[in-house]
Amino acid sequence: MLDHFLVALGAVVPIFVLVGIGVTVRLRHLLTEAEIRNVNAMVFQIFFFCMMFYNIYTADFDKTFRPQLMCFAFFGILGLFFVAIAVVCLVEKQDFRRGAMVQAIYRSNYVLLGVPLVANIYGQELVAVPMALIPVVVPLYNVLGVIILEVFRGGPIAPIPIAASVLRNPMIRGALLGLFCRVVGLPLPHPILAPLHEVAMATTPVALIVLGASIRLDGVKAEPLQLAFCTVARLVVVPAVMLTAAALLGFRGVDFVTILSIFSTPCAVAGFAMAQQMGSDAMLAGSCVIATTLFASVTVFGWIFAAKTIGFI
Repeated sequence: MLDHFLVALGAVVPIFVLVGIGVTVRLRHLLTEAEIRNVNAMVFQIFFFCMMFYNIYTADFDKTFRPQLMCFAFFGILGLFFVAIAVVCLVEKQDFRRGAMVQAIYRSNYVLLGVPLVANIYGQELVAVPMALIPVVVPLYNVLGVIILEVFRGGPIAPIPIAASVLRNPMIRGALLGLFCRVVGLPLPHPILAPLHEVAMATTPVALIVLGASIRLDGVKAEPLQLAFCTVARLVVVPAVMLTAAALLGFRGVDFVTILSIFSTPCAVAGFAMAQQMGSDAMLAGSCVIATTLFASVTVFGWIFAAKTIGFI
């Protein structure tokens, strides 16, 4: 039990260290508000593009291919997305907040916390299982995020304009370009891949620092009901439903923990950047990242402990 607690704690503490650096940047006035917005735009436009391209281009699709697990992840996220829209539209009347709330419910920090969680439980020899789902989960997260934020900021609902908006998103373009290069077998030399790898590795730390520099403490208190609703939904309700479904469908071992890492981890940091760039409630989105990350060490520990006690892992 202590080992699992330390795994969850070890995944959460580095995030708060980086967010704390961002808070220090704000407190020491090292960046102005305008500069913070510009840095966040750089992360969204450049860093996330490079990260998505590199992850897709270098993914080892042949090492671990589990179609049933991929289908569960894909349709599980898609179903959760539509349920989240229906529920949020019932409890929240302002479109400005709806997009951020839907993202907070369906979109997890899978790459940042989920993959290391599986690796810490089963070791590096089985980390290829969650890694193989990144080309499925991450693009789906981004496509759905662009769609929901575009719709709730008053963008056109017609399929063609929405598709065009999705394709303009840097993360989607990076994923599509990486996939294209893989399909056509375009070899990229090391002098090109090396800096892309460095930018990809820097994306999460920089995004977290910008997050810390962007969020004020009073922002966490601005919408307490919406924040509490999203936090409970993300960390308790969603994993309860999805893990029950996974158990009933027979997923066990590393497959079950991979599903757990998708549906029980905190809100994605990228959701904050997208909310800020696309006119949604970025303060609420950032607050959801902080709150869910804070409580995740307890809830993720609880889900792991329960699953291990029952015998699913």
